[in-house]
Amino acid sequence: MNWQAALDSGRSATAEPTSGWTTALEAATREVFEVMLGIPLHAVSDAEPPLVADLTVMVGLSGQLRGVLSLHCTAESACLWVSRMLGTEQTEFGQNVRDGIGEVANMVVGSFKRKLPPGVDDNCMISTPTVISGSDYHLHALSGGEHVEVSMGFAGAPLWVTLDLRR
Repeated sequence: MNWQAALDSGRSATAEPTSGWTTALEAATREVFEVMLGIPLHAVSDAEPPLVADLTVMVGLSGQLRGVLSLHCTAESACLWVSRMLGTEQTEFGQNVRDGIGEVANMVVGSFKRKLPPGVDDNCMISTPTVISGSDYHLHALSGGEHVEVSMGFAGAPLWVTLDLRR
C-alpha cells in the first residue's frame, strides 16, 4: 500500500520499505543530536542493542502511523545529552535527566514526523514520553509488526533508536 492509498483508506501507512524508515530515523536522530545538542553521531554497523539497557525512552505514535519510537542508551549517556541541552552539568540520573531525556526523545520524534510524506505528519499524534531505567526489564516488539533499528555512536558510547510499527 502506498502512502496516499493509506491516507485515503484511513488505515495505518506502514507498508513503506524498511530502508525508507531507516533513512528517516537516522536523519531525524542526527538532526536533533548534532543541531540541538551539539553532539556529532556516527553510524555503528556492528553494534547490537543490549538485551537489557540502562535506559529506554519510548514515545507512542497513533493515528495514521501507529507504533513506538524508542531511544536506548546508558544512564551516563543520558546525563551527557541533558547536560548539553541544559548547559549545566548533570552527573546524577535524577528528575532533571529523566525529564530532559524525555524532551530529547520528543525532539527526535518531531524531527522524524517532519520527514514523513505529506499528510501523514498531520494525522499522526504522539504520546507523552515514558522513561524506563534500571537493569531488570525487557522490551518486546509488537507481534507481527515492522521493526526498524538504527545503531549510532557518540563520545565513545552507543545509542540505539528503534521504531516498532503496527501493520
